[in-house]
Amino acid sequence: MQAANDDGNLGQEIQQILDDSPELAGALTGISIRSAESGEMIYERGSQTRLRPASNLKLLTAAAALETLGEDHVFQTELYIKGVQVGHVLQGNVYLKGKGDPTLLEKDFDELASSLKHKQVKLVHGDLIGDDSWYDDIRYSRDLVWSDEQEYYGAAVSALTASPNDDYDTGTIIVEITPGEKAGKMAKVMLKPEMDLKIINKTKTVAADGKQEIDVERSHGTDVITITGTIPEHAGVTKEWISVKDPTEYALSLFEKSMKKHGIKVLGKRKIGKAPVGADLIATHQSMPLSQLLIPFMKLSNNGHAEVLVKEMGKEAAGKGSWKDGLKVARNQMKGLGLNMQTIKMRDGSGISQVNMIPANEITKLLYAVQEKTWFPAYLNALPIAGNEKRMVGGTLRKRMKGTNAAGNVRAKTGTISGTSSLSGYVTTKRGERVIFSIIVNNFMEEKGITAIQDKIAVMLAEQEKLLVSGL
Repeated sequence: MQAANDDGNLGQEIQQILDDSPELAGALTGISIRSAESGEMIYERGSQTRLRPASNLKLLTAAAALETLGEDHVFQTELYIKGVQVGHVLQGNVYLKGKGDPTLLEKDFDELASSLKHKQVKLVHGDLIGDDSWYDDIRYSRDLVWSDEQEYYGAAVSALTASPNDDYDTGTIIVEITPGEKAGKMAKVMLKPEMDLKIINKTKTVAADGKQEIDVERSHGTDVITITGTIPEHAGVTKEWISVKDPTEYALSLFEKSMKKHGIKVLGKRKIGKAPVGADLIATHQSMPLSQLLIPFMKLSNNGHAEVLVKEMGKEAAGKGSWKDGLKVARNQMKGLGLNMQTIKMRDGSGISQVNMIPANEITKLLYAVQEKTWFPAYLNALPIAGNEKRMVGGTLRKRMKGTNAAGNVRAKTGTISGTSSLSGYVTTKRGERVIFSIIVNNFMEEKGITAIQDKIAVMLAEQEKLLVSGL
């Protein structure tokens, strides 16, 4: 099926773009384009072929989460005490219970600690216990390769976790490297937020015209961070995001630091456990609603958010915060939206798995169906906007399609893993017709040039004077 337009045949134009792209030799390409108004197919090529979607899978996860949890859903973090308070001394334990919030920042722990201070507690004659039992204890989705565990996009998932800044890369810290005082000296290394982790500094400051080549690694299964390489004198700050081994311990250590800041000392140890029945709830922190969380999630393609949402769906619908139960919920929601789940494989929520599979046609089917949902404005608002330089507006498309008719027009989700690149979303033609498209490319040898091909097709759609659906 193809569509004609005033200047020729849309199918021929797309075919010309593909023919002029040697990068696609030997690769698999799936393209599905349909009318946003009627859902009718305008153009398709390989649209029924199951392909790896990469982060385009987040389109499914976001829709399932909105349908299951609702756009007003918030994540809570609770502070409990159990024991007897005598004057300024608590004879008992303090419990920090996480319920999945991926947006907890250092300042949020400060607020929770202040509630203890308001109760006049200055000494805890007991332990500080982190409760992450809201979800199960499986930290990684089953297809995540071990070498990705140290990366910000492969961070461990816990119901009690923390983020280093308002990009909300949960379960990660920022390693900041600045030049030493002069050439020959080690670079200076800082962690944000400050953490008591082992740092092995093997860096060297070189002359101002020297090469900058910094590598940051966390040893597998440990919290030992090694920084190697060179950094020129007078260079700016180099920042690297890296995951922590245990996000629960990470959150708990930040909370203990906040307690110390408020003059509260814990005599016991930091431990992982459960808040007992009968413990006194003294403070609750609420996250932003899901409608707002979708913005960093989708604009920046945040893997951690995707996996948290899967577990939260399982907890909400089945009482079990696990990938198994959450993915079952997501699949059922997709079926309810009209997708053919017999041809779709969902192994995680983020799309990082190389085992995920979906035809391009099922993605455009989803993008057509969600337009009828009351939560669709929040969904649409969360998609990156082509060519908009603002980080939380343009997101992963902020540097793409600039200076074209697609800029400020295309709203679409990107996706990239090894050998996979995808782009799916909405575009409005010159005549004002909204079009839904999905372009998925698999098994290419080099990533360079693939996104340019997707952009050419999206721009070409934006430039259409008229689309006439034919062959239906």
